Amino acid sequence: SLYGIVRRPSAAMMDTFDVVLVDMQDIGTRIYTYLTTLLYILEESAVKKKAVWILDRPNPVGRPVEGTYLKKGWESFVGATEIQMRHGLTMGELALFLKKKHKLDVELKVIKLEGYDPTQGPGFGWPVRKLSWVNPSPNIPTLCTARCFPGTVLLEGTNLSEGRGTTRPLQIFGAPGIDAEKLLKEMMKRAPQYFDGCLVRPCHFEPTFHKFKGELCSGFQIHVDDEDVYRHENFKPFRLMLHFFKTLRETQPGIFKWRDPPYEYEHTRLPIDLLNGGASPRDWVDDPKASPGDLDQLLEKEEKLWHEERKEYLLYPA
Repeated sequence: SLYGIVRRPSAAMMDTFDVVLVDMQDIGTRIYTYLTTLLYILEESAVKKKAVWILDRPNPVGRPVEGTYLKKGWESFVGATEIQMRHGLTMGELALFLKKKHKLDVELKVIKLEGYDPTQGPGFGWPVRKLSWVNPSPNIPTLCTARCFPGTVLLEGTNLSEGRGTTRPLQIFGAPGIDAEKLLKEMMKRAPQYFDGCLVRPCHFEPTFHKFKGELCSGFQIHVDDEDVYRHENFKPFRLMLHFFKTLRETQPGIFKWRDPPYEYEHTRLPIDLLNGGASPRDWVDDPKASPGDLDQLLEKEEKLWHEERKEYLLYPA
């Protein structure tokens, strides 16, 4: 295992093979630690002069880009390199990016997917009628969860439930005491554009473990599985979740707060800043004068930069 006490391949591990096959089903978000593990494998293989073959797999959330770049100096296990939150690359394309970005002298081969086109519906990244969904980790039970994850993963940096302990983790979220109906109306009033491409439904749930175990929570479920509602290019889960945090804090004070360390092997920096790769999204939430337009301005600049940077690594249509 490379997720625990040991996170980087040891010298003893590296001495047991000539070629390492990387066959991991990523879900297209920087925070998902398969990307970090891939980088560590590439780095150690460069040192030990081992070959790395990537058995490429689909990116379930396709090509859209959203979120912030990880800023230099904010690297961690949940953010290993300067890349966008929702990056829009497959594992093979990521490997090509990492090799050049980190100047790795490593023998790298990508075994490409055949006939893969992430621009085509209904899956837009995941071939829904050709490939069964197998959980890449316990709390990613559906394609819908993967689609929501670039935004709902930010709940890990708060005291709010991300739905762990339910059958729809990272699609359902909330906390005891939230007036969901009132909050939804206020959110839609302030930034209706953030609801484009999805359906957000008020709901109640009771986690069987993790945050608020056995307590009745109120909150929301994000639906992105209805072909009449879901619009792939328009759905912005990162913006939607930051908007949720800000509106909850300002309209129903006393419920929301940022989570304190430790988080994912880090003991000093705030978890939300580790997740975002910097402090700017938290600053936006905390600033009562900041508007949705300010958030869009912050994100659009970095999203445009990443669109350009990633072009040379694309192996499939975009």
